[in-house]
Amino acid sequence: MAEFSNSMSIKSWSQDDQPREKLRDKGRNSLSNAELIAILIGSGSKNESAVALSKRILSSVDNNLYSLGKLSLKQLMKFKGIGEAKAIAIAAALEIGRRRGVEGEIVLDKIESSNTVFRIMQPIIGDLPHEEFWILFLNNSNKILRKQQLSRGGMTGTLVDTRLVMKQALEEGATSIILIHNHPSGTLRASKADKSITQKLKAAGELLDVKVLDHLIVTEHAYFSFADEGFL
Repeated sequence: MAEFSNSMSIKSWSQDDQPREKLRDKGRNSLSNAELIAILIGSGSKNESAVALSKRILSSVDNNLYSLGKLSLKQLMKFKGIGEAKAIAIAAALEIGRRRGVEGEIVLDKIESSNTVFRIMQPIIGDLPHEEFWILFLNNSNKILRKQQLSRGGMTGTLVDTRLVMKQALEEGATSIILIHNHPSGTLRASKADKSITQKLKAAGELLDVKVLDHLIVTEHAYFSFADEGFL
């Protein structure tokens, strides 16, 4: 019981220091390992925040999540501020991560078709409640150099900066790109905004020798391909 009393709850932190709000507003990729663990445990002790406690735990295993996952509940509970409930939360989360790694993400180095893109991106954005816009940067063999989230929006849309896309493509040495965004509503119709940004990026790419190969709209179970439908 003492574990939760007079502790430095996440709710009591300043807005900039709240990892839950940071995940909500900036996406999960913006958080450090310590901040993610802090969300799991919720609070630290009277004199130590959850993030500081998480950093201390990670430091004990050389900041290696694999090593952290090997710690027993008793070993986790040796840290001041970690009771049984928090130790179990950490162990459960790391076990989920381990199982996810065993199952593995579908990794296809070379893009063969729009279906290949869908198989890669659906697990990432297919069931999100908000829109996200991603880019696949490809080399001249259609192999993925990098996949990156470009923007994150609300339920109704997301913003795409054409200049930023091309800047990143040049920095990656990409000769082509594929655009992908999701529709949380489940609709597979391309909106005027979808068509407009596709044409803007296509025109910009032509000036810089970066070809837009496709633009996919992804939902939970299906997708719409601009290239397959003759929109490119």
